[in-house]
Amino acid sequence: MFAIIRTGGKQYRVAEQELITVDKISGEPGDAVRFGEVLLIGGDNIVVGSPTVSGATVAGEVVEQGRGEKLIAFKKRRRKNSRRKRGHRQQFSVIRITEILTEGRKPSAKTAAASQPRAAEAAAAPAEVAPQAARAEAPPRPEPAPAAAAPAAETAEPAAPAPVAAEAKPKAAKPPKTEAKKPEPEPQAEPEETKAKPAKPKTAKPAKKEPAEKPAAKKPAAKKPAADKGKDKKK
Repeated sequence: MFAIIRTGGKQYRVAEQELITVDKISGEPGDAVRFGEVLLIGGDNIVVGSPTVSGATVAGEVVEQGRGEKLIAFKKRRRKNSRRKRGHRQQFSVIRITEILTEGRKPSAKTAAASQPRAAEAAAAPAEVAPQAARAEAPPRPEPAPAAAAPAAETAEPAAPAPVAAEAKPKAAKPPKTEAKKPEPEPQAEPEETKAKPAKPKTAKPAKKEPAEKPAAKKPAAKKPAADKGKDKKK
């Protein structure tokens, strides 16, 4: 017996205990799901819906929630220095088909119990935490005291007396030193010879020679116009 269901805008052919991958359905692994859009039921008696089969449902169980491979959407506008790159991973759910129900029947108790393992685990978790908390709050047991050790004074040899430090003798205070002032040297008189220096004789500087006057430049003589020789010959 098989059925054709519609979910997420797509149609799937399913049978009992079959795994199908559909678009993501809200729920955690172990939760029960029901598909109400049954388009066709096949087997000994084929029933076609218009558009769905009345009273028919498909029960399933969520096995896994995941994401597909990454798809890259790249867009470029040429000569515009424009590029855009986006990645996308489609989310999906893996469903195990448990029963195909007709005539308004409900899922059996086995599938209902199998779809609630999460609730049982959540109820058992606080019970496990309670004894652990009680152990942590309990005071630690006192440890037994170690046996008394034999007195060490009997076996140990008497320690040698510590040497007495010699008393330090006070040092005599030294009288403060007084620095003897050195006699300042008297200024020596300079000899008279060094004081009076002979004056150097002044030498007369030679008189500057005046440059000789240059003769005036001669002006070029005016050229006389040349006589026309051709006119004299005609005459």
